[in-house]
Amino acid sequence: MYAIGERINGMFKSVAAAIRDHNPEPIQQLARDQLAAGASALDINVGPAAADPVAAMEWLVRTVREVTEQPLAIDTTKPDVMRRGLELAGPESIINSTKGQQEQLDIFLPMAVEHSASVIVLTIDENGIPRDANGRSEIALRAVASAMEHGLDPERLMVDAVILPTNVAQPTGGHVLETIRNVKLLSDPAPKTVLGLSNVSQGTTQRPLINRTYLVMALAAGLDAAILDVLDSEMMNAMIAAEILLNRVVYADDFLRAYRASR
Repeated sequence: MYAIGERINGMFKSVAAAIRDHNPEPIQQLARDQLAAGASALDINVGPAAADPVAAMEWLVRTVREVTEQPLAIDTTKPDVMRRGLELAGPESIINSTKGQQEQLDIFLPMAVEHSASVIVLTIDENGIPRDANGRSEIALRAVASAMEHGLDPERLMVDAVILPTNVAQPTGGHVLETIRNVKLLSDPAPKTVLGLSNVSQGTTQRPLINRTYLVMALAAGLDAAILDVLDSEMMNAMIAAEILLNRVVYADDFLRAYRASR
């Protein structure tokens, strides 16, 4: 699975302080730690408190680029911030994210083509988040059609079926799994599927258990990628074991170490 480390995010107090003080050490250590834990890419989010989000994104991307050339997911809803982040991050970046509304797709899909990036599309439109898998799948299908119109390879489209906290929206878990299965049938080649995993456990008392259990369930449904806390070693171990059992990677007796060494 393509694991996107979620921790370089200004929503975390330590990251927000590092951005404010232009202190590279905590940011670069988070980058190193997440990559060592098995991250394939790193999410980069300046958070809501940055006075100048474009300048903050410039500093954050440059700081991370000093220690790794791994792909970066530029996490913002602001087109000017996104564009600057992509310019500095380079090819193979990820736009995280756009909603499935046509006016937003018309902004971010051409940007993905211009910068050789992938783009995460949330199954949310002007009517909000659909109540079931059929509504989510309809938005995903429209996003696939729009991607083709803009010249973006469907394999660079990453559909996020939008998992909600299980303590307030328990039926959503099943709808999201069904959507993941449906997305595989939308085109050939099919779009990728991705989840912002931590949302499923928001506000619950057993967050690590819920996260790792749902991740394994989603992998079995065909999930390709997730934005998650790769520093949760138990969750990553469960993910690696699921990859083995689903025959996605070759078994070895020391499969945990071998998987991490291959990232």
